[in-house]
Amino acid sequence: MEELLVTGAAGFIGSRVSEMLLNQGFQVIGIDNLNNYYDVNLKYRRLDKLKKFSDFTFYEISIINYEDLNEIFKTHHFAAIINLAARAGVRYSMENPFIYLSTNAAGNLNLLELSRIYGIKKYVLASTSSLYAGQKMPFKEELPVNQPISPYAASKKSAEMMAYTYHYLYEIDVSVLRYFTVYGPSGRPDMATFRFIKWIIEETPLEVYGDGLQKRDFTYVDDIAKGTIQAIKNVGFEIINLGNNHPYKLIEAIEMMEKCVGKRAKIKFQAFHKADMRATWAEISKARQILNWQPQVNLKEGIKKTVDWTKANWDWIQKIEV
Repeated sequence: MEELLVTGAAGFIGSRVSEMLLNQGFQVIGIDNLNNYYDVNLKYRRLDKLKKFSDFTFYEISIINYEDLNEIFKTHHFAAIINLAARAGVRYSMENPFIYLSTNAAGNLNLLELSRIYGIKKYVLASTSSLYAGQKMPFKEELPVNQPISPYAASKKSAEMMAYTYHYLYEIDVSVLRYFTVYGPSGRPDMATFRFIKWIIEETPLEVYGDGLQKRDFTYVDDIAKGTIQAIKNVGFEIINLGNNHPYKLIEAIEMMEKCVGKRAKIKFQAFHKADMRATWAEISKARQILNWQPQVNLKEGIKKTVDWTKANWDWIQKIEV
């Protein structure tokens, strides 16, 4: 049975990727430092679900710690690494840029260097649509992404470049996946979908930065997880968008949430944040061609699934800090 390393295994995307891999018969070694960037109780619940699988092994460590990582690499023989561990959040990266560089860039380097030492030839790296700021839509992978507008985006650009260096020098096969606005059940409470659904249910005013007309290519978490797993195949070195290829205005998404919840939202409009993008839109022909992947869940269906999950788990979700 093949062992796969999934970093960020208690995270939103990492936990779903891990669960799918376990259901497919892989042995998953998950690591996560369980940091408190958002309410850690949500991470514990995701982790509890994974720990029910006998083929899941978990280590509470940070990818920043090279020595701890090295001990895990000594113990296990990985067929591939899926690096989903990252400090996320565009706005918070302006408050604490140092932790973003140490995790997203230096932590990524630790994993690449250990891949070289231990002869691991497949590496999947989670990146971001935030790199496309200022570019013409729909965003194609070939566009120059040399003007990141947040420390978060800059740290992800650094990770991509280092991954290319290790591919070039040491023939590590690398799939870089640029994710577009991932949402769904058990999502991150710092992101709009989780927060807005919770606030609509509570009848708390929604804080919307800008006029609500900004567009996002919302992509359902199961689609993202499936694309991530399909990216384990050998590709050489490829940067691949994973997005829904259908941007919606934020206000349209809010209207869908209102309909599913059965309540009208109260909205407080705030000034548009300088580090936010006006719109995102993924061009996904490479994902179709290379990974045989395309999204299956549209926004209306995905929001309904997310609202249903929120209502079914409201007894503890209402206590989650957003």
